[in-house]
Amino acid sequence: MKEGYIKKEDRKKILLLTDDIRVHSGVATVGREIVTNTSHRYNWVQLAGAIKHPEKEKVIDLSKATSEKIGIDDASVMLYPCDGYGNPELLRDIIKRENIDALFIITDPRYFEWLFAMENEIRSSIPIAYLNIWDDLPAPMYNREFYDSCDALFGISKQTENINKMVLGKERCKNKVIKYIPHGLDHNIFKPINKFDNEYKKLQNSLEKDGKMEFKLLFNSRNIRRKCIPDTILAWKYFLDTLSKEKRDKCQLVLHTTPVDEHGTDLPEVIRFLFPNEDHNIVISAGKFSTEQMSYLYNYVDGTILLSSAEGWGLALTESLLTGTPIIANTTGGMQDQMRFEDENGDWIEFNKDFPSNHRGTYKKHGEWALPVYPTNLSLVGSPRTPYIWDDRCDAEDAAKQIKALYNMEDKERKRIGKVGREWVLGDEAGFTAEKMSNKVVDGMDELFKIFKPKPKFSFTKDTDIDKKVLNHKLIY
Repeated sequence: MKEGYIKKEDRKKILLLTDDIRVHSGVATVGREIVTNTSHRYNWVQLAGAIKHPEKEKVIDLSKATSEKIGIDDASVMLYPCDGYGNPELLRDIIKRENIDALFIITDPRYFEWLFAMENEIRSSIPIAYLNIWDDLPAPMYNREFYDSCDALFGISKQTENINKMVLGKERCKNKVIKYIPHGLDHNIFKPINKFDNEYKKLQNSLEKDGKMEFKLLFNSRNIRRKCIPDTILAWKYFLDTLSKEKRDKCQLVLHTTPVDEHGTDLPEVIRFLFPNEDHNIVISAGKFSTEQMSYLYNYVDGTILLSSAEGWGLALTESLLTGTPIIANTTGGMQDQMRFEDENGDWIEFNKDFPSNHRGTYKKHGEWALPVYPTNLSLVGSPRTPYIWDDRCDAEDAAKQIKALYNMEDKERKRIGKVGREWVLGDEAGFTAEKMSNKVVDGMDELFKIFKPKPKFSFTKDTDIDKKVLNHKLIY
C-alpha cells in the first residue's frame, strides 16, 4: 500500500480546474501527474476544460485506470468535461453534487475571472488553492486581486514563488499557504534508453533518412511567439556558418512543433528565407507523439534548446534532463531553476524583492548540464488583460555560441554532463519528478485544510462608518 494511504470514504475531495488531464498540454500533464500520484490521499473531481469539448455534459470515470496505475483498490477520479473553463452555474452544481472540500486551480488566473468574482461565495465554505504556472517580471501587481482571492498560492519556480510574495505583500501573505512546488514528470518514462531498442531504431531511421547525423539538437514546444522559434532557427544558421560543408551536413535540428500556427509563425517560410539553398538539415516533426515516443526523441538528440521569452517553467527541459540530455536555455522564469545557478556560497540561488531574477547573469556558475544564454533585451510589452510584462529575449548569436560549445564536446562528455543533470533532477534538492511534486502538493493542501477558516459572505458596518452621501443617496430601480 502507498505510503500515506487514506481510505476512500475518509479522504478530502478536491475539485481541479484546468485543462482536461487526458490531453497533452503542459498544464494538463502537470494536473494529470498530481491527480494520479495523490489519489491515495484525496478523491479528485475535474471540471475538464480548455477546449470546445466533444464530451461536454458527460461524466468520465477514471477511477479504475488510476487505481491500477498507482496500486490501490479505491482511487476516485471523476471528470466533468466542459467548454472553455466552466461557468458559475456549473461550478455551483458540482460543488454541491460532489460535496467538494477544496478548489485547486492550475493555469492563468485570467481564465477564471468569473470564479474570482464569486470568491466570497466559495470561500464561505471551502478554500481555493492556485498553482501559479506563469507570471514574469516586473511583478504583476495587476494580479493582486486574483492572488488575494486564494487561500494557498503554489509557485512552480523560485521566481514565481517570489512574485507571489511581492504582489501580495507581507500583510496579505498572512494566513495563506505560500509554497514552492516545481513541476515534475514520470522519471520511469523519461529516462535513458538502450539505443538498440527497436522503437528507438525506428525513430532514428525515420529522422536520419539522408545518412547518419553526428550532432542533433531538439526544440520541442508550441509554435507561439514567446517560444522564439525563428530565433532558434537563426541561431542554428549562425552555428552552421562556422562549420565546413562536410561537417554541417552531419548536423541536424529537429523542431517538434506545428509548422504553421496563427499564434506563432510560418516555420517553413522562415527556413526558406534563412536557407535559400536548403542546406540546413532542419526536420519539422509535427506528428502526435506518445510520452514514450518523446522519451526516444530526447534520447536521439545531443541536446535540447529552448530560447523562450517569459517562460513559466519550460517542461521540455525537464523531459530532456530526465533522459540525460543536456540543455541550452534562455535565462528567464523557471528555466533558471533547471540550470541551477548558485551563489557565492555554492548554494542554489534564492530570489527576493531586491534580487527577483538572475536574467542579468549576476551569478554565472551553474549546473554542468546547462548551457545558459542571457537575455540581451528587456522590452516592456503587454495587452489589456496583461498590462505589462518583460519580453526578455536573448541574442541568436549568443545562442549559436552555446550550440557550438555543445557541438565541440566529445560525445562521452555530453553523456557525462547529461547523467549529472538527471541525477540532480531526481535528487532531493531539485525533485523534479511527479512523485516529489505530488508529495509537495499533499504537504501544501494538508497545511491548507488545517489553517483554513471560512470567510464570511458579508461584512457589517455601523451607520457611523458609512458616508452620509451614501445614506442619503436615492436608489433608482
